[in-house]
Amino acid sequence: MAKIYIETPLTREKAVQLKAGDEVFLNGTIYVARDAAHKRMIELLKNNEELPVNLKDQIIFYAGPTPPKPGQVIGSIAPTTASRMDPYTPAMYEYGVKGKIGKGPRSNEVKEACVKYEAVCLSAVGGLSALLANKVKSAEVVAYDDLGPEAIRKLTVEDFPVLVVYDAHGGDLYEQEIAKYRKI
Repeated sequence: MAKIYIETPLTREKAVQLKAGDEVFLNGTIYVARDAAHKRMIELLKNNEELPVNLKDQIIFYAGPTPPKPGQVIGSIAPTTASRMDPYTPAMYEYGVKGKIGKGPRSNEVKEACVKYEAVCLSAVGGLSALLANKVKSAEVVAYDDLGPEAIRKLTVEDFPVLVVYDAHGGDLYEQEIAKYRKI
């Protein structure tokens, strides 16, 4: 397990170098989108239409930030349960997204999509919303403003901490860690 600093975008070349268990610090642009935004984007992809934002080689963070207080860039922001986006994730990887940030385990279909499309699933630690908000240097709504906290946001982050939980080679951090404690 390595400590890795990545400047976004997350290209295929960068994604395939990551291994389950790597501690990653993201620098640059990531996007925030949740259920409602994903539903709209999948409809566009099904109809061979362009997405409102080019997300190829990008990372999507499953979060719904709170409004910022005066002087803040963004309010508290923390990962939501990633499995809620499982129905949308393989199609987003096929489109060209290279990373997703959430919390908790994912379906076998998502793990298989990571390998097939050479992408990764990342996890941010829940409960650290104030710390994560401090890593956000700018935030702007770039699509679906009508969705409020579920709008697509473009964030500029600095040393944003995540773990690689599923890698492009079939590595699974949850299984690796569970195996350490299994009795033979």
